[in-house]
Amino acid sequence: MEMHIPAAVLEARHAPAVRSREHGIEFEFTPQLQVHFDRDTRAMWSRWTPEPRPCFNPSLLSTIRTYYDFLAESGGRVSHLGEDHDIEYVVLASGLPGVFNLGGDLDLFKQLIETRDRQGLLTYGRACIDVLYRNYVSHDLPGVTTISLVQGECLGGGFEAALSSDVIVAEKSARFGFPEILFNLFPGMGAYSFLERKVGQRVAEEVLTSGKIYSADDMLALGVVDSVVEDGQGEAGVAAFIKKRARSRNGLAAIAAARRRVHRIDFSELLDIVQIWVDAALRLNPRDLKLMQRLVSRQNGLGDSQQVH
Repeated sequence: MEMHIPAAVLEARHAPAVRSREHGIEFEFTPQLQVHFDRDTRAMWSRWTPEPRPCFNPSLLSTIRTYYDFLAESGGRVSHLGEDHDIEYVVLASGLPGVFNLGGDLDLFKQLIETRDRQGLLTYGRACIDVLYRNYVSHDLPGVTTISLVQGECLGGGFEAALSSDVIVAEKSARFGFPEILFNLFPGMGAYSFLERKVGQRVAEEVLTSGKIYSADDMLALGVVDSVVEDGQGEAGVAAFIKKRARSRNGLAAIAAARRRVHRIDFSELLDIVQIWVDAALRLNPRDLKLMQRLVSRQNGLGDSQQVH
């Protein structure tokens, strides 16, 4: 039996601020995560605004987990102005101009590595794959398609988050990459699993080991990104994508589900790789950690320079 939890009940259980608008509903879980349901496209949009750096800090990961619980418990439906609406799309996007997400909390990584806190690293990695896996399996909502809209810098764990969606739409100036190899580590929260299924082992390992920053067009040519639109047209590009699929949405969503079954990723696979990542992180030397600190400074600089929409 389908579970239907109206917005008022969701508010009571998860305590987001809920505001009805003419074309949808706005939910604010925390200042780091705002959610909007667009009635016209039947898309649930989430925008993250991490503080103090544009990365996945533990508080943001916890909030995303709460939001994903909210999606699962909704049964794929929301109420707006007395009418029930199906959720057909779930969109990941950023609320910070110029940055989709810079990935893992490198400052926290450095502290945990220096104190030899293996359990802390495992806990953080588990929190990351918990939310990415939920997005990958479409929140256990049949017929839902997940989309990542990438505007700006999409690095490390941010790139992993984008890859966990069925579809990636990118603005032309978006930039992608995995800088972890530069400080002698690798992205351990799903990058290999998602990329290998999408583009094969050779291309996946080239992207993971090069340390290169790729343009949106580069990623389109490799088959990683599905659509590139002009800067400032990201939201319009997602709307156009949804409109184009409208007539065949059910069949296309079923094909995506079949693809996820054929290229199946089990949670246990992601967890095993997190453990490999933790072991590798604990082998980093002082020089590696110094290089990591440089990237922490970059995260801080980008965080200070961005203003919330």
